[in-house]
Amino acid sequence: MADKIKKYFQKKKADAKFKLAGPGHRLNEESSHNQPKPHSTKHQHSGSGSRSAPSAEAKQAAAAALARMEGGGRRHDQAAFNTSLAAIQAQVRRELEAEKKAQSQTPQVETKTEAVVIETSTHFAVQGVFFKCPMIGSDILTKDEWHKKIREFLYEQLEEERGLTACLIIQSCNKNREKVEMCVETLFKYLENIVHNPTEEKYRKIRLTNKVYQERVAPIEGAQDFLLAAGFDVMKLPHGEGEEDFFVFTEDVGECVENLQILCDALKSAEPIALELDRNLQVLLPSQVAERVELPPVFFSVTAEELKREQQLRAEAIEKSMMLRTKAMREKEEQREMRRYRYALIRIRFPDGVFLQGTFTVYEKIDAVRTFVSENIIDEDRPFVLSTATGHRLTEEDYDHSLLDLRLVPASILIFTWETLLPNESAGQSMYLKPEIMLLLQSL
Repeated sequence: MADKIKKYFQKKKADAKFKLAGPGHRLNEESSHNQPKPHSTKHQHSGSGSRSAPSAEAKQAAAAALARMEGGGRRHDQAAFNTSLAAIQAQVRRELEAEKKAQSQTPQVETKTEAVVIETSTHFAVQGVFFKCPMIGSDILTKDEWHKKIREFLYEQLEEERGLTACLIIQSCNKNREKVEMCVETLFKYLENIVHNPTEEKYRKIRLTNKVYQERVAPIEGAQDFLLAAGFDVMKLPHGEGEEDFFVFTEDVGECVENLQILCDALKSAEPIALELDRNLQVLLPSQVAERVELPPVFFSVTAEELKREQQLRAEAIEKSMMLRTKAMREKEEQREMRRYRYALIRIRFPDGVFLQGTFTVYEKIDAVRTFVSENIIDEDRPFVLSTATGHRLTEEDYDHSLLDLRLVPASILIFTWETLLPNESAGQSMYLKPEIMLLLQSL
C-alpha cells in the first residue's frame, strides 16, 4: 500500500513538470504563431465524437442489474429481463394516469413547494451524502467515515514510508487549513536552514517549549512524525537552570541532503487526500418523488433548528413590515438563502414518467448534470435538452453556470426531452434510461 503514497508524489512531480513544459504540439503541425485558436467544443453534445468511459455509478448500476439477473435459474434470462422492464413501465403508466386523474378532480391553486429538513423524518429524499476515494479504495462512505478510514490507511503506511506519509497526514488529518499552512512553512524553514547552514549548531535543535514550535507545529497531527523522518530525535539538553526536551538533528547533513530535499518537495506539494462526491444514483416512480421531498441535515450548512428559526423570523419580519422590495433586493436575499446549502438534489423527469436522481455540490456546473444524464440514457450520444420546471431551456450559455447561480438548490426537477424526434418517434417512447439503470427502480 505504501506504493500508493509514492505514486501520489510521483504524479504530483510529473504534473508540475508537465505544467512547466507549456502547451503540447503535434510533430506535423505548422508554427503556432499568428494562428487563430480553435473554437472550443467542450459543451457540444452532438452525435459524433468520443465520449468518456462510463462513470462508477453507471458501472455499479450495471453490476447490480446483472447480479439480479444471475440470481436464480430461468427467470433471469433475457425474457425475464424484458418482463421486469415491462412491469416497471406499466407501473409508471398507471401512476401517471392516476396523477392526471387526481389533477383533473382537484381545483388548481397556486402552491409553492419547498424542500425542507426535518431531523426525525422517515421520508428523506436521500439517506445522506456519500463519497468515493479512488486513492484508497472503492468503498462508498459518508465524509466522516472516510476521514476515519483515511487516517487508518495513512498510519498503516507510516512505518514503511514515514516522511511522505507524514506530509499527507499533515494535509489530510487536520481541519484548520490556515494552521496547516503555517505548520508547513515552519517545517520547511527548519529543513531549509539545515541544508543552507550545515555547520550552524543552532539550526539543528528545536526546543519543544519554544513559542513558535508550540503555536505552529505541536498542535498539527503528523508534524512530529515528519521531523522524526527528517532525522530529528527527541533528547534532553541543558537549558537555563535545568534540562528541557529538544528535537535534535543527529544525521550528517552532507549524507542526507537529498533526503531533506525530497521531504521539502513533498511538504510543499502534498495536498489533502481527495474525496469525490458519489452521485447516489436512484431511479424513482412519480409517487416516490411526491412523498420523498425532505432533505437530510447534511445538505445544510446550518443545523435544522437554526434554519427553521431563521425562516420563521424572516417570515414574521416580512409580514409585519410589508415593505416593497426591489428585484435586486429580492435576488440578493434569495442568493443569501441559497448559500445555506452545501449540496443539491437534482431529479430529471423523463417523458415516460421515470425520474433519475443524483446528488451534486451547489458549485458544480449544470454541465455536470448533463454528463450524469448522458451516462445513463439509452442513447448516450444523442443530443437532448434539459428544462427547468418553469419552462426555461438550459442552453450552452448556461453550461458554465453553477447550480447555485441557476437557483437549482437545494432541490430541483429538470425536464428531459430529445433535441429532435426521430421519424415515427413519439415524445412518450417506451424507454429512455438504459435497461440496467431502469432495474434500479426502487420498490414502493
